[in-house]
Order: sequence, then C-alpha cells, then structure tokens
Amino acid sequence: MLTMKHLLLFFFTFLHIFYENWVPNPSCNVVHSGNNQEIDQGDLTKVEDDLKVMMVADLLLTGHETASGSFDLHLKDFFFSRFFRKSFEFLKPDMLIVLGDVSAQGAKLSTSKWSFVLQEFHSLLGPFLDLPYHVVPGDRDIGECNGLKEKSVNKITRNFPGLDSGGCGAFEIGNVNFVSLNSVALLCGNSDLRFSVEKALERERIEMETESTIDESSGIKIPKYDINWRENTMSSGSGPVLLLHFPLHQTENNSRPEPSKTSQHIGVGPYELSQRLPPNATEYIFHALRPRMVFSAHAQSFSDRIHPDGTREIVVPAMSWDTGKNPAFVAVTFRKNKNATSAIVSHCKLAGRSHVLLFYMSLFFLLILTVQTALRS
Repeated sequence: MLTMKHLLLFFFTFLHIFYENWVPNPSCNVVHSGNNQEIDQGDLTKVEDDLKVMMVADLLLTGHETASGSFDLHLKDFFFSRFFRKSFEFLKPDMLIVLGDVSAQGAKLSTSKWSFVLQEFHSLLGPFLDLPYHVVPGDRDIGECNGLKEKSVNKITRNFPGLDSGGCGAFEIGNVNFVSLNSVALLCGNSDLRFSVEKALERERIEMETESTIDESSGIKIPKYDINWRENTMSSGSGPVLLLHFPLHQTENNSRPEPSKTSQHIGVGPYELSQRLPPNATEYIFHALRPRMVFSAHAQSFSDRIHPDGTREIVVPAMSWDTGKNPAFVAVTFRKNKNATSAIVSHCKLAGRSHVLLFYMSLFFLLILTVQTALRS
C-alpha cells in the first residue's frame, strides 16, 4: 500500500525528471515569411546538405564581476551552460554566430578583466567549442564613437576568429557566404575605423562582381580598386548573408518592440535599444552587397521584416536574463533549393529567471515535506 512518503517521493522524482528534460530545453517555432523565395517552411525534414546555424546576441557576460549575489551568479552560470548544451542537443547546429554584446561592459574593462569575460564565454559555449563560431562586435564590447579606434576593437579581433583589424569578416561554410560588418563604426562619421569598414564593403563587392563576371564568361575581368560609389550590376538578394549588431534603417515600423527592462547591475549601453544604422549607411550596404538576408541584434527583442527591395531582416533577441525578458535565440536552416539557397527561420525561447526560481522553490519545498514525512513515519 502506497503511503504519503512514497507518494511524495514519487512526485519529487517526477518533478526532478521533468526539470532535467523540459525546463532547459528550447521551445522553437518556425517564423513564416511573406517572401515568395522562401521554401515551404513547414517541411523541417533533415536534408543532408542543410546548414544549421544557431544565432544568439546580447549575452551580456560580466566576467563574474556583478553586484548580484553569488547565488544569482551561480544560478545564471549553471542554467545558461545547460541552455546551450540542451539547445546543441536539440538543434545539432553546424555553427554558432554571436551578433554582438558578448560582454555587458566590455568596452570599459581592462585587458586582465576582459580575460575573465573570455573564460566565462568559453565555459558557456561548452559543446560549441569544437564547432565553427563567429562573433560580431557590439557597442557594449567596443564602446561609442568618441573613443572608438582600431585599438578599441583589438580585444575582440585578437580573441575571436575570422575578424580583420576593423572588426569585419567574411567566410563561407556549407556553400553559404557570410559577411559580418562592424556596424558600430558605421555610426561614427569620418573616423578611421569607419573607413576600414567601408574598405571591407568595397572589397567584398569587388570580389562578388569578379566572381559573377567569371561565371558569365570565360574571360577574367580585372576590377579597378578605387573606392567610389559605383554602379552594382548584381541583382537584389544575390549577395551574401549579412551579419550586423545594429539593425538596418527601416522606412516603416510595422512591429511594436516589447518594453525593455534592464537590470541595474549591467547598466545601460552606449546607445539606445532603438538605435539603428542611419539611412545613408543602410543604402550603402544594400548597394554594395545586395545581401540575400540580414541578421542583426541590439534591440534585445525578436522581429522579422522585409525591406522595400525584398531583403528579409531578422533581429535576433537577447540570450540573457539581464534584459528583464526571457532569453531567446534564432535557429536558421539554410537549404539548397534548385539553384538557390533558402532559409527556414525558427524563433526559440528559453525559461526565464522567475520560472527557474519558482521551480527550484517548489522542488525544495517538496523535498523538505518528504523528509519531514519520512521522519514522522
């Protein structure tokens, strides 16, 4: 005959198993787009040539220097390591991309303190350490315009792969071309760092046009390397996948961003969450790269929109408890569809701090009740 002790023990075991297998797991929903170039997004069957990418942003790591108590710090470390591991097991991605703001106050940290942020980042990644990953500089990582120089981005470019001295990068994986830009520098007028980003833009444009010319004829066209606003004969959407920290300028705002709450211990960043790239920089990017898709961040909440030329932009939400919201990320499957590559985008959500604390309190209360019942019997 089952006693109260056995029932409580069974219930405690059930809740513990439930926690292990449900709480840290992401909840992902495919985001449908009005773009006719997208494939049937309801077809999520694994295809051999698929490229799966997990995109996160705004990790806001502190390097274990925070005003919060040690319990909150260890709880965050423990759960976000589990979040990454469970997301890795669930998605089985081929690559991880971080769209800026790895650190909460990285621009203000000394080299020695920045090393603690790197240690926390590597500890957090866990299973991703053996996978390719790419990090885009954010405004919290390198600071605002009045103190922004190439030296400011050195701690990013020296410690994360695939970035040039200006914080830009270009790479190809699974037949998908990616270009990442230091969008923070594009806010900074005529600075040397902005000039480095513009040179990177022109370099990529010239390379794409040269490859296009080789594909269209047997001859080789040698381009001129003058940095001018030249006519780009490539069609819209034929360029690379573009990675940014700041979202591009939008002519119409059809989405309402969620209200943002910022924890006091991480402070505020150099720029407002509504900050976007200015219209001239946005036009320059569209003209030079003709991106097929854009992924950006900074706003700390998810959005999906189509630009006037048909380019789709996904704003990746914050992967942190410190924004006052539940952490989330984006999973993208790039799939070759005849002669083109399409993308299946999923918005994945994780448990918030309040849900985790409530679960722990319930589990602890049940454990105490079980022990008391056992002692009385």
